[in-house]
Amino acid sequence: MSQYAWGPAHLPPIELHYLGHVWRIGSEAAIADDRTIGAKPPHLPVSSTAIGTALMRAVHSRLDEHPLIDDVLGERLIPEDGHAAYLHLAVTKLQSEGRNTPTPQAALDAMLREGSGFTNVIVRARFTEDALRNAIDRGITQYVIVGAGFDSFALRGPAFAAGVDIIEIDHPTTQAVKRQRIEQCALRVPPSLHFIAADLATDDLAMILAGSPFRSDRPGFFSWLGVTMFLTREENLKTLRAIASCSAPGSEIVFTYLDNRIFRSPSERFRKMRDSVQSVGEPFRSGFDPRCLAEDLRQVGLELIQDFTEAQLLERYSRQGGHSMVPLEYSQIALARVP
Repeated sequence: MSQYAWGPAHLPPIELHYLGHVWRIGSEAAIADDRTIGAKPPHLPVSSTAIGTALMRAVHSRLDEHPLIDDVLGERLIPEDGHAAYLHLAVTKLQSEGRNTPTPQAALDAMLREGSGFTNVIVRARFTEDALRNAIDRGITQYVIVGAGFDSFALRGPAFAAGVDIIEIDHPTTQAVKRQRIEQCALRVPPSLHFIAADLATDDLAMILAGSPFRSDRPGFFSWLGVTMFLTREENLKTLRAIASCSAPGSEIVFTYLDNRIFRSPSERFRKMRDSVQSVGEPFRSGFDPRCLAEDLRQVGLELIQDFTEAQLLERYSRQGGHSMVPLEYSQIALARVP
């Protein structure tokens, strides 16, 4: 397992926690130990789910016959030892189940595609890019990715987004790792891409935007994917209120959320996913009631435009080609606008 070179930034080693396994990235010992799923790891600025999300988008783009997105670049942005750790985990997991694959990469591909969150990651990415394209057609020229992780949209540079300013907001450590990987992979950073380092758990989003290239006098488009379920209801409403208060009329936001009913559901699939994210120190905390979402948004200065279940969107996109993805119960994606 190769050691990840941290370079001149001299970043401290970080730990990757996934399904009870712990890897120390940037240290001589790539695999630190093997803890139980019930162990509660410390707070980590580099999210294990962010790494997994980038890998899921890549495997879908590479292997699905009719991919809904084209993103093989994102997996190049994650730490090399992070990728190696996932490979080791996948082989270990499949061997424990009595299954074998020709290569570690094949094992990883299989594990990712079988994951409970796989469909959500792919469908929300496609829906967001479709909504962004529509917003750009209406004249929006700035795109803010809240909690960008290892998103590669700006580096892929889709033609429809030419001339659009892209602002990525994420934790300083995550951004430092990502920017170092961009340099190591010799990827071109377009002048339209702006990195804003901030701890969204403590920093005020309105203040963050005020100190960024974001223009509050021009409509913008925001994406906030795979985040709300890890925050409390109060934290979610605060973020949505900040976006509404800082944005010009016509601005839009796409965000994902869990229907509150899932927390009372007997779904075994959801229980496994909940236990998985709990094991990496990122527990589910809250959801929204779809029946009350329009009123919740109105209270923070937004109007609900669209609200879909994951199953509804997957049905829409499956008409464009066969897919074997399975939607998660009570998973939703919404589009809202500043009136």
